[in-house]
Amino acid sequence: MTPIQTPTDNDSTPSGAPNHGIDLSRAECFETTTLIQRPLAEVFEFFSSAENLEKITPPSLHFKILSPLPIEMREGARIDYKIRIHGIPVTWKTVILAWEPPLQFVDMQIKGPYQIWHHRHTFEETDEGVLMRDIVHFRSPLHAVMSPLYIRKEVARIFAHREKMLHEHFA
Repeated sequence: MTPIQTPTDNDSTPSGAPNHGIDLSRAECFETTTLIQRPLAEVFEFFSSAENLEKITPPSLHFKILSPLPIEMREGARIDYKIRIHGIPVTWKTVILAWEPPLQFVDMQIKGPYQIWHHRHTFEETDEGVLMRDIVHFRSPLHAVMSPLYIRKEVARIFAHREKMLHEHFA
């Protein structure tokens, strides 16, 4: 996992892709890459099933999908979850803003623990396997009170767990 802090602007994510008109200028940016030594179609298929989120989310979050399953992944799909943050139950609702198999998809929180959560997943086939990149723009509603570094640490912890679970799944 390679976390990279990159500047943000109002027009695009660090990768240069559009952010769907969402102002990300006040958000933190977390970027990580994971190499998965499997074919692109197999990797994207895994991410095409929302149920797999439960497999790669840290158990401490008690992640549960509330939406009826299976969920048809497509632009405009909405997914409701329940998680626990330090024991407190939180409802999290996301919408898929872009769905471009097998290259990328973008989800955004419409209700939940963040003021902003915009997550771009990209998939690039290389000679070594699939280079999966996550670019997350986030801002906590308690940004001024809680250190952005603390929130960034929590986001990094979640993605480190996710990378470990992905390597175990695709082993």
